[in-house]
Amino acid sequence: MKLRFLLILFLFGLILLPPLLLQRSNTSPVTASGDGERLVILTPHNDGTKDEIGRAFRKHYKAKYGKEIIMDYRAPGGTSDIMKFIADRFKIEFRPVMEAAGIPWNSRTASAFSDAGVLKDPSASTDSKKARELFLKSDTGIGVDLMWGGGSFEMARNAVKGYAVDGGIMKTDPQLLDSNLIPAEFGGEKLYDPEGRYYAMCLSTFGICYNTDCVRECGVKPPCRWSDLGSPAFFNKVIVADPTKSGSANKCFEIIVQQCMAETKSPDRGWANGLNLLKRIVANAMFCTDSAGKVARDVAAGSAACGMAIDTYGMTEQEWNMTQFDGKCHFEYVPPIGGTAVSADPVQLLRGAPNKRAAVEFIRFLLSEEGQKLICFKAGVPGGPEKQTLRRPPVRKDLYQEKYKPFRTDPEYNPYVSGASFHYRPELTGRYFTLLRITIRTLMLDCDTELKEAWKEIVRAGGPEAVPDAMAEFNWLPYSYSNAGEAVKKLSDRNGPLAAVRVRRQWRDEMRARYRNAAELARKGL
Repeated sequence: MKLRFLLILFLFGLILLPPLLLQRSNTSPVTASGDGERLVILTPHNDGTKDEIGRAFRKHYKAKYGKEIIMDYRAPGGTSDIMKFIADRFKIEFRPVMEAAGIPWNSRTASAFSDAGVLKDPSASTDSKKARELFLKSDTGIGVDLMWGGGSFEMARNAVKGYAVDGGIMKTDPQLLDSNLIPAEFGGEKLYDPEGRYYAMCLSTFGICYNTDCVRECGVKPPCRWSDLGSPAFFNKVIVADPTKSGSANKCFEIIVQQCMAETKSPDRGWANGLNLLKRIVANAMFCTDSAGKVARDVAAGSAACGMAIDTYGMTEQEWNMTQFDGKCHFEYVPPIGGTAVSADPVQLLRGAPNKRAAVEFIRFLLSEEGQKLICFKAGVPGGPEKQTLRRPPVRKDLYQEKYKPFRTDPEYNPYVSGASFHYRPELTGRYFTLLRITIRTLMLDCDTELKEAWKEIVRAGGPEAVPDAMAEFNWLPYSYSNAGEAVKKLSDRNGPLAAVRVRRQWRDEMRARYRNAAELARKGL
């Protein structure tokens, strides 16, 4: 028995020894000298972007301040995971500050300190208001300097909650925000916070990507409208990104809903049409990926016929695909007919940043001509990245001038032009961004099996027009646009941690029952 035990230990040792020998003793980045600083950044950006921007910023910082700097990038997951990490860390760090001030820590005060509306809420307790006031006056930090990337909605949430603060750039460097260079707003999207708590680094638009071979096999025309992704012809042929993991994916879903609302005079009907189009798109999905960047790669590889893509991913994959097939592209990226919206990709300073000087300088660098050239110029050209083309549309309008065309990766692409056909209206859906994410998760992703079965039977029966009763069940929603505000209140943390869970469970169970009924009605041809 003992011999067998020793043999097992020996075998485990053989398995574990090679990785241990290959593991570096210190995986933290190091500087060239002992006189260095550290900049801690939470970001969902890819390695290419982090490496090229980091390399250039280290040179810039050394030249300006005579200091080496460690670019300490951290990513607990996608944008949504980063947001949860920030919120959780601030709760942990602020609790002892609040208790030291004599304010009790309980479920109400724990949510009140980051609640922007608590100070004007007549029903809020005195302790809750004191907690909020103390937090806004404090320099409580989480050991992180910046959040970089993830979308303006998430950045705005951090700003409103008090997690992000003004670094002073609007006062110290007003020339960077000259309206001729960076407009305050474009297409309904804020390009920087009026109070300086976030700044767009680049712009993005959303479009449709498709594999020409796969679409040909489906026997239909290539998709050119958002509604095409919900066509029965693409059943089990679409790839989508999970909006609970990717802020970019949720933004794209929001744009689709807004476009549906713009097509009808009734906000309720437009909202319902949008959500039900998303149901059909998700029902057509082979699988749901956790990253918006993976959609284009999977479609290019032929894993699916089509999907929704961010412009930079779509155009990068299209160029790569052409090089692989001697100029005969098997992958296409197109802006949808009916327009798309411009989305900002910002950076922001977090409260209590341990290296505020370096953090503010990083933001300043990203907004400068030097930093902006890095993201849009070809690798190897003067002012461009050293090794890898980043292919991000810059926020500075001056870099779209004719003289820079030979250097830009996509010389004919200008989001200030391509995004102009669709005006994003934040007052319509911006306040329901989180509600939309919860709705997609609860009514679609959590009901994936029932959703796909219902849609399969509807398609098999001849499509939505052939089985109106089945489609009525399929299109059921737990609330209307007019009642969306009430739905938000039901899901609020103010109702306690279990209240939102109960609401979501109720929606999910009802939706599953509706999908099952839709499938049965479709089988009967009703």
